[in-house]
Amino acid sequence: MINMTLYKREMKGSIRLMIIFCAIITMYISVIISMYDPEMTKTLESFMEIMPEMMAAVGMTGTAADLLGFMVTYLYGFILLVFPMVFSILRGNSLVAKYVDKGSMVSLAAAPVKRRTIAFTQMAVLVSDILILVLYSTAVELLCIARGLSDELDLTELLILNMGLLCLHIFIGSICFLSSCIFSDVKYSVSFGAGIPAFMYVLQMLANVGGKAEKIKYFTFFTLFDPDSIIAGESCAAVGTAVLLAGAIILYALGIIVFDRKDLYI
Repeated sequence: MINMTLYKREMKGSIRLMIIFCAIITMYISVIISMYDPEMTKTLESFMEIMPEMMAAVGMTGTAADLLGFMVTYLYGFILLVFPMVFSILRGNSLVAKYVDKGSMVSLAAAPVKRRTIAFTQMAVLVSDILILVLYSTAVELLCIARGLSDELDLTELLILNMGLLCLHIFIGSICFLSSCIFSDVKYSVSFGAGIPAFMYVLQMLANVGGKAEKIKYFTFFTLFDPDSIIAGESCAAVGTAVLLAGAIILYALGIIVFDRKDLYI
């Protein structure tokens, strides 16, 4: 189902963007983990008291009882949600819609390769990119923790947490991929591929603030990824992760079907 020539070419095309986002993620992870100590935790908690709504909006709530709790509070509410999401939006759009918009997809589809194979290959590129980005983030976390903090963390819990994060971003990638397959015009592909995840995250921010807005959490898929529930081993967290993964499979499959039946123009 995968055309290796196309796959290798597109993976090479991901390198520059991947390096940029890996550098950003490295900076944030290394800085935040290096800040972990009881005194700094108290200082950061004082910011929550001063600006509770702003901190809550980006998921920085609760008290960090240990290193993993500290990471959940300051990495998994904003940094590791938004930056991989932006990467998926940029890369997902360039894999299908950009080719169609420029007319170059016609020559690619005219090659002795089935359309379904082309779409599946482009999907594999996006999923591979997301997997690499999450694995890289995990590796950076482990390297930073290894500098004197290895006794502070349960490695299994971190890996399970990042599996949930991976499922979330694969689902976000499926939205971007489906939009790219549906729309031939880049501006519409970006509008929906970027607009839907961004709008969902804004709803999540509003829900995080609490009060009457808390009910909004039932209208955003970000609620299905609950780091606190994941590390607590709650069954609802596993269900949420499974729903994200199942939804991603459905949307990717739908994108491939749509592209296979799509009218291409020059």
